[in-house]
Amino acid sequence: MSDPTSPRILSRREAIASIGLAGVVFAQAPVSALAQEASPKPGQPVSRHLTLHALRAQTALRAGEWAETSGFHTPGDGGAALYQIAPAGADHKPNGGDIIELANGLLAILVERKAINYRMFGAMSDGVNDDGVQIKLAHAYANRHQVPLINLNGEFWIKQTNNINITTPVQWGTSIFHIDEKFNSRTTPRFTVKSDEPTLSLTANQAIKKALVEQLKPGVQIIPQLAPYAGHLFIVLDEADRIGIRTGRPGNRGWAREELFYVEEEGRIIGDIAWAFKNLTSIRAIPCSRNYLVIQGGGFYLSGDSAVGTNGESYHQNGISISRSRTILREQWMGLEPGKRDISPQPRSGFYNLREVFDVTLENIRAMPWEKLRRPPETPVPQGTYGIGGSRMLHCTFRNLTAEAGPVAWGVFGTNIAKNFRLENCRLNRFDVHFHCWNLHILNSTIGFKGITVTGGGELLIENTTRHGNNLVNFRRDYGSKWDGPIRLKGCTLKPSGSGRVSVLTMTPSDFDHKYPVGMGTSITIEDLRIDYSAAPTSKDVCWLLDTSPFSLNRFKQRLFFPQRLIFRNISVEGREQGVRLMRIPQPYHYDVRRPGSYDDSRLIANCTMHVEQVQLEKLIPAAPGDPAQAHLLIGDKKASPYVDQLALIPRITFVDCENVTLSLENCIAALFLQRCSINTVTAPGLRGELSFNECRLQPDIAKSAEVFYAVNSTLGTRFTNCTLHAPIVGGKTDPALIDRCGFLTINGPLRHYHLNTALGNEVLKALQSKRVQLSPAFIASLRSHHALES
Repeated sequence: MSDPTSPRILSRREAIASIGLAGVVFAQAPVSALAQEASPKPGQPVSRHLTLHALRAQTALRAGEWAETSGFHTPGDGGAALYQIAPAGADHKPNGGDIIELANGLLAILVERKAINYRMFGAMSDGVNDDGVQIKLAHAYANRHQVPLINLNGEFWIKQTNNINITTPVQWGTSIFHIDEKFNSRTTPRFTVKSDEPTLSLTANQAIKKALVEQLKPGVQIIPQLAPYAGHLFIVLDEADRIGIRTGRPGNRGWAREELFYVEEEGRIIGDIAWAFKNLTSIRAIPCSRNYLVIQGGGFYLSGDSAVGTNGESYHQNGISISRSRTILREQWMGLEPGKRDISPQPRSGFYNLREVFDVTLENIRAMPWEKLRRPPETPVPQGTYGIGGSRMLHCTFRNLTAEAGPVAWGVFGTNIAKNFRLENCRLNRFDVHFHCWNLHILNSTIGFKGITVTGGGELLIENTTRHGNNLVNFRRDYGSKWDGPIRLKGCTLKPSGSGRVSVLTMTPSDFDHKYPVGMGTSITIEDLRIDYSAAPTSKDVCWLLDTSPFSLNRFKQRLFFPQRLIFRNISVEGREQGVRLMRIPQPYHYDVRRPGSYDDSRLIANCTMHVEQVQLEKLIPAAPGDPAQAHLLIGDKKASPYVDQLALIPRITFVDCENVTLSLENCIAALFLQRCSINTVTAPGLRGELSFNECRLQPDIAKSAEVFYAVNSTLGTRFTNCTLHAPIVGGKTDPALIDRCGFLTINGPLRHYHLNTALGNEVLKALQSKRVQLSPAFIASLRSHHALES
């Protein structure tokens, strides 16, 4: 039997033909692992060895010779590779991976230039060795020589190794990485995907600074002075100008006023600008890679342990940090080791963590949120803990992500300063941007128990998305519930998960100085919304389309801004009979609509349009007309307040094809138009404006009787066209005798306001007939046509 340590001299052709097992690991790869830019010359001998141990045992090797192995530890283990023998020297230090120390002062230097794998560097996959050491060597080699890493299978254990840097394409296939979280670091992630080039500091460039201060403002499209920096991501800020102060955090200084944008050719600005600046204390330009780096495949099993030697308030890194623009991660799975639980008291900053990047995509990934709200006697995690985190992200897409859990888990997303953010076909337990999200699209997704929480502005579009929980979007109260831009929900489903107040949009800012304007968007459109109570069929709690603030002027004398347009159309409720309410605006006097309106006792010019069409409203039974607790829409207060200026809220309100409408418009300026609606009560004492009822059916339904059911006086006129007046319902009983208390009509007596073809309901006519009351010709003529100036 031949000695396995003795070499066999092969020709290059024989060596390539006999690669065998060395190429198995790359059978699915588009390139061969053993194509080199430096390789033996034709006819130059190549010695073949079963393992690196066998290669090390050779004493007859000479510098300049070539050697090939059939495996690293054992033949066929996937570590087959080609080496060149070189003398030891300062340029090459043995590392046990790609530079192997031999006898007689020689080194075996790995020569692979098209693809490498972890077995070539000695990864053992035995559960004892820290394979992270060899994995880190492999990526360092790939980075130096700019070759891809193709490791399509195998299991690897990463223990104390951190900061495995990736700059070349990776194919992990079905490879599994076991990460021991006892060695998680506060500052260093396990893998890092870094930018190709260093960041440029332009703070001292006075020409650039002057151009930015003068031109960087909302609406800017081109800044010519930035043309030399095409292909750069800019981050600019004024450290002295603090905004976004967070409620409930004593001593919190908030954020420096900051902008994030990308520069294209000719200085074209990508990324809508929200702020203008008086000064800039930092200007950074980050070069963005000119190609896409793809990291594909792989599974990550985490131990769920507590990091050693740290307190419970420290955020820890446990996964992949991405600070390279134009990076794509796809087809990955992350979760806990089988049989393990998340027991760590430390919060995580996100297994995937994006920092200062442009155009990054995560797709086809299973992630997970971490435990936080543990029940006694277990200790909850003191801070939010995340599966995906990041900040300063522009034009990033998350597609076909899954990360769900129950009520103990925290949100999978936890981010700040994110612009042009897209979620597509995702199923997540939460989406959260704490500070300054700008342009957010959520499409064809499902959001679980922790919901959607955001602040910021730009375009908020949520389409064909389902939310499990008691509100669809919660605008973060601690940052002022701010959204400065259009809000549109289309084709969505809200599935309340239990009893308690339900709202589609929650906009309830704290009464606090956040150091920037706060408010409820520039426009709000909710269309084709379905509210499905199948998980909470016994709920009797109120469902609001907009849950709004009771104040429009906070205690710091700052006005909240208000949308110029609100549209609610085709909204239905399933799983219970009880419908929805719209919103409460008790203080319209101080809102800033950002567009002037006017009223002068002759004409009303609105600065806000509210349109409500085919909305399934809750059937309300007020205690009495004007009951403020029982109204679908409330505007104004019993105490009349002066309007601060023409920017205060002066709406034009339209209801179309709605049932059981109950409204309270008290001491306010408004124009109200109702068409083809059934009306319970409309109470508008002190209304400066107009009321119009067209093809409506009016029937008050209240708990206790009242002297007047409808208070519909208006300074610009109240009009009834083709309307029908039905017998009032009091305490659940219909009483036609109370028809004279409607407030604008007395049988065979005077009519008030404008009327065209006003009709009495059949139950009223039958009651009159039963009492042998005949309607006078003059009264019938008034029903047919009556002018408000007539007596």
